[in-house]
Amino acid sequence: MATGSLTRSHSIEPDIRLEDYLDDKLQSTADFENLTSLIATVEVQRTQLKTQLDDAVHELDDVRRAAQDKQGGLVQSIEEFHALQQSIDARLKIVANSTAPDEAIQRLEEPMKQLHKVDLAHNYVSLLQDVENMRREARSHLPQSPKAALEPYTRLKQLCARLRDLQGPADGAATHLVDHVESITDILWKEMNEIMSQELEAILKQRNWPQDIDTNGEMDAEWIECFEKLLDLQIPEVLYSENAIPLLPFEVMVKPFEQWFRFQFMGNNATSSPQSFGAFCIPQFISLIEKWEAFFRENVGHILFSRYRDTPVGEMSVYVDPACALVTAMLPVMREKIDIVIQEGLRNPQFLSSLIIQIMNLDDELRTKFQYDGGDLEQGWAGLASEVLDTHFDAWLKAEKEFALERFGAILNSPDARSIDYDYSIPGKMKPTFGAVRVTDLLKSVTSQYERVRRFSHKLRFLIDIQLEILDEFHDRLKDSLDTYYTITSTLGRTLHGVTREQAAALEGTGSFETLCKVLGSSDHIVNTLKDWSNEEFFITLWEELQTRARKNSDQDTLAGGMSHEAVKDRISSAVGSDEDGGILFDETIAAYRFRRKTAEEYLVTALIDSHQKAFRPYLSKPQWTTISPDLTADPSQLSITPELDEPLKTLKRNLTFLANALSTAVYRRIWRQALEKLQDMLWGDVLLKQSFTTLGAAQFVRDVQAVFSLVDRHIPDGSLIMGALRDGAQLLSLPIQSESGGMTLQQASDRIFTDNTEAKNVLAELELEWLNPANARKILQRRVENSE
Repeated sequence: MATGSLTRSHSIEPDIRLEDYLDDKLQSTADFENLTSLIATVEVQRTQLKTQLDDAVHELDDVRRAAQDKQGGLVQSIEEFHALQQSIDARLKIVANSTAPDEAIQRLEEPMKQLHKVDLAHNYVSLLQDVENMRREARSHLPQSPKAALEPYTRLKQLCARLRDLQGPADGAATHLVDHVESITDILWKEMNEIMSQELEAILKQRNWPQDIDTNGEMDAEWIECFEKLLDLQIPEVLYSENAIPLLPFEVMVKPFEQWFRFQFMGNNATSSPQSFGAFCIPQFISLIEKWEAFFRENVGHILFSRYRDTPVGEMSVYVDPACALVTAMLPVMREKIDIVIQEGLRNPQFLSSLIIQIMNLDDELRTKFQYDGGDLEQGWAGLASEVLDTHFDAWLKAEKEFALERFGAILNSPDARSIDYDYSIPGKMKPTFGAVRVTDLLKSVTSQYERVRRFSHKLRFLIDIQLEILDEFHDRLKDSLDTYYTITSTLGRTLHGVTREQAAALEGTGSFETLCKVLGSSDHIVNTLKDWSNEEFFITLWEELQTRARKNSDQDTLAGGMSHEAVKDRISSAVGSDEDGGILFDETIAAYRFRRKTAEEYLVTALIDSHQKAFRPYLSKPQWTTISPDLTADPSQLSITPELDEPLKTLKRNLTFLANALSTAVYRRIWRQALEKLQDMLWGDVLLKQSFTTLGAAQFVRDVQAVFSLVDRHIPDGSLIMGALRDGAQLLSLPIQSESGGMTLQQASDRIFTDNTEAKNVLAELELEWLNPANARKILQRRVENSE
């Protein structure tokens, strides 16, 4: 029906393409003659198209049938899979519910255990047999061929290390086996050493070593050959040892030396006493090494160099330098001696202090005389002292602290401790007390005690527990002195605490100045000393190491020696651990002493001002400035000083002289600047602008202030310039009523100054009065009696 519809549709509506085709083929009447052929052509084309359409329909049917077959096969496969899955699940359920496998496992479990034990026992016995075979093989090569003996020993050593590595993951299993193999390995090594050492000992005995051996002699071929065998035997141990070890041939050859050392210094001889350690034991020990140094260098130096030159230890002096190898071999017996004498030191702290220094001196001698570095090319040899301090540092620190504090107490209690040491430095420099100088000397001696200590934590403990402790106590003494002074001199202090007659008498005259100069000079001395120390290499290195540790240490509770970051920071410097540059090792201590120095200087200025006020009090109340004289041009230079000024001048001179001897030039000038400014204010306000003056009175005042200026200038060059305003005011005040030389008179100056400010400034400029302004000038001129009339 569809086809019929389509045919009807085409018959009803003409096909445009058909029309175009016919129009193209039938363009003229002549074309109709070919109509038959045209129809035949169209029929052929239709037949071809129908054939193609039938083929397409058949192919479509084939594809549909194939798709249906494939879909059916897929469905069948899915069904077969589900069936197989159900079958497996059913069988698994049957197996899970069955007890046959468990019963089989249980029946086989015990035989399997027995089989495992048998296998383990077989392996165990085989391993033990291998160990024994390697031990026998190694021994069979001695003493003829130590190099050949090293091969089985090395395998045994590797086996031992492998077993130890495997034991960890196995939760510590086979402990007895591992211990047994390690024991066999250690015993074998000892046996190998003993066999080879006995051979060398026999050779040494034949040659009566060292009695019949000349220190300048030569070792024979047999001796050298045996020496080389021991070196060959020890090469693996040397190469794989984490620390420097004594060379075997040296250990054998120093045995007679050790016997002599024990007889001399570890027996019942007088030289064996602990007190003889520094006087006899150390010098003899060094002398022994010096005696045989050349012998070993000449005979075995080339052997050591050839054996170790191209090895990882080729640059370690303990293996290539015979002298260093000799020192290494002799150190064990010295350690034994030190262990003995250190026990005496623990019972006698005073002896312990000197003993540690003696051991440090021994370390330094070994380093300097034999270039001994202990096998550490970078850090150098830590020394025997470090080994002792690793165990007994707290005891030594306690002893040193007790001695230092005892000495500190003796210094403070000495009769002259609070006296100023005027001979300490040249004039113009600050003078500390004898006590302050001795305290810094004590601190220097403490530094010398621990500056050779290797461990950073030990150095820091010495610094904080002893030196800063002493500095803090001395600072407290200075603070107490200032507090006592303030209590005595202040109104509130006298009211609350009262003042004894002796305390008041001690501050009379220059007593108060001396009290303050002691604190000022001592504080300044401590500050300068600590600043100088902070620039020394030892303290710079200590500070840099402290900063490095503080910046890297994330654990704030343990910075060094059990001290926390904050504890160290509070005692040393707030810059500890910061990334900023700057800061020194004594920042906090210097800041505290600087504050005491500043406070003492402020108190000293106040005391100086009070002294002047008391001294000048009678002069300020002198009512004789209005004395009339017939001479209208009084010359101040012809007048004598006012009697009431004699005592103030004496006081002023006394103060200038005393402080000049005790203070540095800079501090001296700074203090007197403030004191003279106050003195100027006092004379300016209580005399110049308060009293009335006649011509004679003004001249007398000029003479008085000139006396003050002259005294100041004699002690402080150009010091009177500080009182320039008073000088200019007195000059303006003393203008004459009449001038014979044509200078400006009092009346002329008054008329012009009171005209206006511009004219007043011109007058002051003409008179070269730089310190005065128009307002002050008018006030001064008003004090002349002649102007008031």
